[in-house]
Amino acid sequence: MSEPLRPTPDPESAPFWAATRRHVLTVQRCDDCGTWRFPPRPACPRCGSVAATWTPTTGLGTLLSWTVIHHVTHPAFAAQVPYPVLLVQLDEQDDVVMYGNLRPADAQLRPGMRLRASFEDVDHELTLVQWTPAADDGPPGR
Repeated sequence: MSEPLRPTPDPESAPFWAATRRHVLTVQRCDDCGTWRFPPRPACPRCGSVAATWTPTTGLGTLLSWTVIHHVTHPAFAAQVPYPVLLVQLDEQDDVVMYGNLRPADAQLRPGMRLRASFEDVDHELTLVQWTPAADDGPPGR
């Protein structure tokens, strides 16, 4: 079995990975205008401010789209094929989206499905965000 691929945190993403290790889904939030932003970046796309705070989210989102990977693209994923990769819109803001995997991988998917972040401890150093069907599968409570 191949060693799992590992993210390489940089100064912008390191706080995300540290929070994920604690099983908390965080996103940058502009200190000046309140805009949520992900993926992390050095300045707010709305107001240009460089002041931001990593803020916990509800961990809830809506399934926008997905694809199912049927071919081995890297040896680390060989045992998982086929597997879905999801595009999830977080409840915090319409343009804040994350990619991720589904747990369990065989759950039935449909557009608009409600999802909840879950956390997979790969080892003592790495935790990944995964997505599971939310118990409350109603519309988002924004």
